Amino acid sequence: MSQFNFHPQSPVVLTPCENYDNTTVAAALSAALEPLGGLSWVTSGMTVGIKANLVSAMKPEECATTHPSLLCALIKMLTERGAKVIVGDSPGGVYTAAFVNHVYHASGMEACEAAGALLNRDFSTTDTSFPEARVLKSFTYTAWLDACDSIIDFCKLKSHGMMGMSAAAKNLFGVIPGTMKPEYHFRFPNMVDFSHMLVDINDYFAEKIKLCLVDGVESMEGNGPTQGTPRHVGVLLASPSPHTVDAVCARLIGLTEDAVPTLMAARERGLIGEDFPLLIAGSPAQDVEDYAVSDFKHVAVRHGHLFDSRGKLISKALEALLTSRPKLKAGECIGCAKCGHICPAKAITMESAKNGRKRAVIDRDKCIRCFCCQEFCPTGAMKVHRTWIARMLVKSKK
Repeated sequence: MSQFNFHPQSPVVLTPCENYDNTTVAAALSAALEPLGGLSWVTSGMTVGIKANLVSAMKPEECATTHPSLLCALIKMLTERGAKVIVGDSPGGVYTAAFVNHVYHASGMEACEAAGALLNRDFSTTDTSFPEARVLKSFTYTAWLDACDSIIDFCKLKSHGMMGMSAAAKNLFGVIPGTMKPEYHFRFPNMVDFSHMLVDINDYFAEKIKLCLVDGVESMEGNGPTQGTPRHVGVLLASPSPHTVDAVCARLIGLTEDAVPTLMAARERGLIGEDFPLLIAGSPAQDVEDYAVSDFKHVAVRHGHLFDSRGKLISKALEALLTSRPKLKAGECIGCAKCGHICPAKAITMESAKNGRKRAVIDRDKCIRCFCCQEFCPTGAMKVHRTWIARMLVKSKK
């Protein structure tokens, strides 16, 4: 498989979608797909896998997962063309029927079955080698994708503690079985390598991925990707490439390319062109800035890796001064110990607090700043914390 299957000039279509009403989403989906040739690549008898974002057992209105109304509209279009449709993901947790079925129920995925799709019930895995990869020479993925002739990446637009933004490229991390995800954080603790690992996963499946869709109707800002705040953006995006669509997503929420490490990795590898086509469909607006959210609340991304070329001592000093890190807001910790269980570096222990409860304590020497604890904390007690000097530097640039 070639790492250039996603063309750097892949077009991106943005169309307004103000709410999740069935009529509204059907019209928006049609408008987004029409400039890309619709679903003409779908043939009768084909099995199409929809890789949704089902990160956790959260209700659709919490805006952490792909909304079922959009999935149902897409399923209807696919089944009308004679396709068999499977919807799936591997959330953060054990990859078993009991756990994933709980996530399906919480996120409203039964509606997909009612619309004519199957929810994935195959919880086996596949080991593969990928010698062409930049960093991910071998890995394990969820085997249900092997049964799919083609894949549609249908993600949710969110802020993200480690990567700045979660959209199409990051969504493919969901092919890694749930409890194995921390292992991949530990294998690639450097953000540059982790970003290239995500691009490698997208490359591996590039021949099967025919379409990337982004649910940006109700997004998530702040302490994302699971404990942030819903934020209305009111758009649906479509592209053959996860990288060009992510470049537009970043502009929508006010992020520069260098604030999204996967975009930096994709640009370095020639997967994003300078002037890829952007079409605003179903609207008199002419530019993405007409839909941009100027005060979207971001998560500060660590940037210590940017200083690697300046010498080891200087690099370490700058990393200590400028790198974001997880920090506990003690009053919100319920002592559930989920952060400690999921931490790949085993950097979190539970200790007794003055109120008699247990609370999480982070060993900074062991912490690899993968933000798994922040992503999966059920109360949002783990926050992304910027050092005071990093905050001052940002203020000085305004």
